Amino acid sequence: MGGGVLLYLAQEGRGIGLANKLRAYTLQDSGLDTVDADQVLGFGDDERQYAVAVDMLNALSIDQVQLLTNNPLKMAALREGGIEVVSRQALYGSVTDHNHRYLSAKANRAGHFLDEVLESRSR
Repeated sequence: MGGGVLLYLAQEGRGIGLANKLRAYTLQDSGLDTVDADQVLGFGDDERQYAVAVDMLNALSIDQVQLLTNNPLKMAALREGGIEVVSRQALYGSVTDHNHRYLSAKANRAGHFLDEVLESRSR
């Protein structure tokens, strides 16, 4: 495709910050899923804001993207900001015993597009 742009937004742990993400990990180790752990800490399902990404793309005169994401909220936020998402490329790592529950929660509770990778694991 000739190139691309990588935007880094300092929004660790779905926007709750690195320290709170570590607290959420402790709650997940005690049995909560990722969404419930964030809620116990007083946060919503996803605290990230994407207006800065829209501003960055506008500053670069980019009004269309092929977005690399599994997150439907990112796609919606860019569209709402006037950026055309012409396509989406899924990003999959390996599903392991250690991350299966986490990825399943992201898919089932937060609507992330992970069905394909989770189904391939159960075969």
